[in-house]
Amino acid sequence: MNFREIFNNDKQKVKNIIKLVTNGKSADICEDLEQEVYIKAFKNRSKYTECGKFSKWIGMIAYNVSRDYLKSAKNRYETGIEDDNVVINIADRKKNPEESMLQKERQIRISAAINALNKKHREVIILSEINGISYEDIACRLNCPIGTVKSRIYNAKKELYNILNDLIDD
Repeated sequence: MNFREIFNNDKQKVKNIIKLVTNGKSADICEDLEQEVYIKAFKNRSKYTECGKFSKWIGMIAYNVSRDYLKSAKNRYETGIEDDNVVINIADRKKNPEESMLQKERQIRISAAINALNKKHREVIILSEINGISYEDIACRLNCPIGTVKSRIYNAKKELYNILNDLIDD
């Protein structure tokens, strides 16, 4: 297999695929991608089987190289996202020990308040607010009218507000 001959025969096809997939990025980028296609094709020439057309094989390489380029961080950087801006705009998601402790205490208080509710109120609050079940489905599960479910949820929330109102102001 004469690689130079193949290079010349499929050169336009490779260029067209790269332009199509990358939506006509700059000529420099397309040339870089084209070179990468030929490098990959040359390195993997032993994997090519004679049963298929070489132009389809190299076309698939061109498609994959172009698609990988679009996914790469290099592409995102070249399209205007600068590293400094990214670092500045990323929020620190780690909590300091004090915040973690306060959040844990809040969760313990909320759990204790829910557990302090009477059984019927606790049941509807857990089904509605924690499990996200609709009022209609709760009424079916508890075999009671939807108005009763709404009333229990209202009263449970009112009771929780009275117990936890100092947390709400935070």
